[in-house]
Amino acid sequence: MGDLRTDAKILGVVQKLLASGGLGAVSFDAIARELGISKQAVLYWFPSKGDLLAAMFVDWLGAEAHEAESALESADTANEAVEVFVRAITRFHMGDLDRFRMMYLAPQTLKTGVQEAKDTVALERIHATTSRMYGTFAAHLGGTLEQSRQSAFAIHSAALGLVMMLGLSEGIGDPLKHSEDDLVTALIAKLST
Repeated sequence: MGDLRTDAKILGVVQKLLASGGLGAVSFDAIARELGISKQAVLYWFPSKGDLLAAMFVDWLGAEAHEAESALESADTANEAVEVFVRAITRFHMGDLDRFRMMYLAPQTLKTGVQEAKDTVALERIHATTSRMYGTFAAHLGGTLEQSRQSAFAIHSAALGLVMMLGLSEGIGDPLKHSEDDLVTALIAKLST
């Protein structure tokens, strides 16, 4: 990790801990131990779990948006756009359910007060990324700009909901009656016009 800034090193360690041990492996103590620095040094860069999650979320959201936007390049119709978007989102998240849990579930479990957005730069990056992703998707859907952006958001939410249920099933070891692909295909069929 030679030339990386300390904050980037910390985020790299969080990703490594997450990949190897899941959510339970990520703590300020574990990060400090892995980097060979004090916990206070980690807290200097990320004073709270909320700050750490925000930094991780920004990077991961950018990767998610990139996957969706790349998939949309091949879509010629609204229905094709829905299909490639939903498949890209579910594939991205099912490939790393711990990342999904950190992105979309962990922030909801933080105590009130920790959730307050202190990092306006992170929020600006989040809004720019989602605006770009929804704008790209909306351009394929037709209708008014407002309607198509609302549809883009709703379809993204539906895909994330499916991932959440698939992740829940995986997390508790409860096999589903239908395959992941069958469920994704069923969702696409319901969302297509």
